[in-house]
Amino acid sequence: MRVARTIVLSEEERGKLRQLSRSKTVSVRLACRARIVLLAAAGKHNDAIAEELDIGRVQVGRWRERYAEGGLAGIERDLPRGGRPPKVDAAEVVRLTTQTLPEAATHWSTRALAAKVGVSDTTVLRVWHRHGLKPHLIEAFKVSRDPRFAEKLEDIVGLYLNPPEHALVLCCDEKSQVQALDRTQPGLPLKRGRAATMTHDYKRHGTTTLFAALSTLDGSLIACCQQRHRHEEWLVFLRQINRETPEDKEVHLICDNYATHKHPNVQAWLARHPRFHVHFTPTSASWLNMVERFFRDLSTQRLERGVFRSVPELTHAIKEYVAVHNKDPKPFIWTAKAADILQKVIRANRRLSSKQNEALH
Repeated sequence: MRVARTIVLSEEERGKLRQLSRSKTVSVRLACRARIVLLAAAGKHNDAIAEELDIGRVQVGRWRERYAEGGLAGIERDLPRGGRPPKVDAAEVVRLTTQTLPEAATHWSTRALAAKVGVSDTTVLRVWHRHGLKPHLIEAFKVSRDPRFAEKLEDIVGLYLNPPEHALVLCCDEKSQVQALDRTQPGLPLKRGRAATMTHDYKRHGTTTLFAALSTLDGSLIACCQQRHRHEEWLVFLRQINRETPEDKEVHLICDNYATHKHPNVQAWLARHPRFHVHFTPTSASWLNMVERFFRDLSTQRLERGVFRSVPELTHAIKEYVAVHNKDPKPFIWTAKAADILQKVIRANRRLSSKQNEALH
């Protein structure tokens, strides 16, 4: 007659099994297995355990045996199950996805690749998920070709990571051509089981330009809306910054290379206000200016779904958003070092150069 394995538990093992058997966060199966082992350690036979837990005797014997052989690890996971070996060659799916293109198309879809490989589209999707492949997405980029890129990069990152004492660092830029868009039909509100709706077409009611200066110290914002974005409007905004900042503080402005910021009249105004120091970002490197992050938040949180029937209504919404932001501002914390950014740009330039050489040959 076959005799069930004897289970002997230490106090530590018993405590762990009791914790698992009572836990509300582990799986029901693992909790049940822990109870089986505890009852077996109490000297009960498989039949008695099966009757008490209302499960099969074979199941009780299986988990008693596996705990006796492997301890807690023996009951935490099921053994690998048998079954038909997979037909798909995952390496081939990855190779085709990353190194080839379908006929008359720019990228593979799951169905197109599945038809070529001879598997289901869900199988292709699983391989893509496993290897982090997303052929339907593309990310935009542009590497700066500014000959003074390293110098300007170190200057601006230095202001972020080690700002000068008794000075203000302001990230400045314009968000131009902000459109007052009105939808052609009313949308439906969000409700259970249905997303909010809005028409794909719209009516234009004019534009405005938002001038903004973001303080790197506390995240507060100096802002105004103007009809155009010429050097005259930029000078109006500089005067506003001059009025709204302490007169005894040096002001460091981080700007892009837009011609408005370098106009002779602007240069003359800056010469008359020596406490202002302008730092230009490298060309094609607007991501270095932290005010762009605020513009993104403004667009996603207030403008993209907004309905504006006039420019004054649009400017009122922008001013309201800025006022709410300034009630409890949060600074954007810059952490990347200039040397790390420079190395990434160098690697990107090398890859681009190698791709260009391959295309030429």
